[in-house]
Amino acid sequence: MLVRSKGAIPSNSAKGNPYDNALMESFYKTLKRELVNNAGFKTRDEARLTLVNYIELYYNSVRKHSA
Repeated sequence: MLVRSKGAIPSNSAKGNPYDNALMESFYKTLKRELVNNAGFKTRDEARLTLVNYIELYYNSVRKHSA
């Protein structure tokens, strides 16, 4: 197994278990709730630019984090 050959331990949680990667699951929930749901992007480029701006300019520098 490639993962083991690199010295990593593969995930053993069940499919759909949010606790295996709780921080990313929390981020995705926030991203969808604050930006993506009902956004109605007209193009893929518009969506990409909006997501990059949200993450780099707002989420990482302005938004208060719970962790």
